[in-house]
Amino acid sequence: MTQRQVEIVGSGVEAAREVVRALRQAGFEALFAGGCVRDALLGRLIADVDIATSATPDQVERLFAGRTVPVGKAFGVVVVLHGRFSFEVATFRLDGKYADGRHPDGVTFASAEEDAKRRDFTINAMFGDPESGRVVDDVGGLADLDARVIRAVGDPAVRFREDRLRMMRAVRFASVLGFRIDAATLSAVAAHAADISDVSAERIAAEFVRLLCESPKPSVGLNLLRETGLLVRFLPEVQALYGTRQPPRFHPEGDVWTHTCLMLDETPVPRDPDLAWGILLHDVGKPATACEQACEEGGMRIRFPNHAPVGARMAEAILSRLRQPVARIDAVRALVAGHMQFMEAPKMRRAKLRRFLGADGFHNMLELMRLDVLYSNKDFGSWRFLRDSFESFRTEPVLPPPLVRGRDLVAWGVPPGPEVGRLLGVLYDEQLDGRLTTLEEARARVARREDNSSDAVRPQPD
Repeated sequence: MTQRQVEIVGSGVEAAREVVRALRQAGFEALFAGGCVRDALLGRLIADVDIATSATPDQVERLFAGRTVPVGKAFGVVVVLHGRFSFEVATFRLDGKYADGRHPDGVTFASAEEDAKRRDFTINAMFGDPESGRVVDDVGGLADLDARVIRAVGDPAVRFREDRLRMMRAVRFASVLGFRIDAATLSAVAAHAADISDVSAERIAAEFVRLLCESPKPSVGLNLLRETGLLVRFLPEVQALYGTRQPPRFHPEGDVWTHTCLMLDETPVPRDPDLAWGILLHDVGKPATACEQACEEGGMRIRFPNHAPVGARMAEAILSRLRQPVARIDAVRALVAGHMQFMEAPKMRRAKLRRFLGADGFHNMLELMRLDVLYSNKDFGSWRFLRDSFESFRTEPVLPPPLVRGRDLVAWGVPPGPEVGRLLGVLYDEQLDGRLTTLEEARARVARREDNSSDAVRPQPD
């Protein structure tokens, strides 16, 4: 057993210490466990504190009566509520067989040393004394932290058969921490990659989103997922980006995979999940639309006609399959669909431009476009036009409230129905264009409609 001292600090740590003190005063062993010890040793921010104890779930419930939630009592886990914080308090245990590849069929309460040996990776299997700072390491976690290695506890094949999601976690930890995966563990991931299909879409997505948003260089995790065979199991559309050639004149950086990885790596941590997904999927339509067409100057050129709308439909299907929130699906679909529109921006009618600038999440769209240009032909002209146009509206709303409402049109004699919606859209476009500035002008426009059977109020062509 290796020992070391560490100071564990962070939000909720003092409250967690009080829970540990209560357990110890009642005669039980209690220690901080897992990720909080790892992160303290690495000097990282501690987000959550887990507590491991010799007390059984029933004993924990009696000790903290009225302040517990039995979230995983069958597996030895009880949540203790203390002040404004909550902590998972788990009994030291040995796990039985994992028939479902996720949960043990049963558990046997055990010692701290035995508990450490049933955990996933050595760097997550250490305990810390919150009073003395002593680190208890029975599995070589300290040595692996020093060597910056992700290593399964015991036989990696056994660990991955117990919980297949651990394969994704190995890649995430390597990518987020900047560690390498030890050879035996990496080999086991590749050997069992097909089993990731047994894991629910929600659990896979949760790990993957953390990899995308927390990794200093997401390309590290993406390449590990691709090389081990995990990626093709849950994101074959993204796997297809690898090797999809692009015209060197416009994309000297390389294939679509390289282009996408460079963009993600350029985005600072922590990344907005909508933006991260938007970057990852912005060119997902390219493999399906790739073709070669003759150039005017002679020769052939790789092209991707309509890859943005095709990609938007694919992004919606991918995120729906991964059970992402509806708001995220809508936001990412809009990013993928619109990421090429910056080239048209200088020629847009004012109303169309303002609608584009006023869309939800436009700040993400602007950043996606910047990265797309940065890692392609580096022609920022149209992007600067959009950025400057967006900045020019800082003193007024990009999309001001409509001058005209449906009740106004009805009051002016327009029958309720589809015509009301059409007229509202036309009048709002004229307002955004600056051709309509008062309610009186709007009423006059609508009144002229009665004098012209073909309608005086018509949408103007883009």
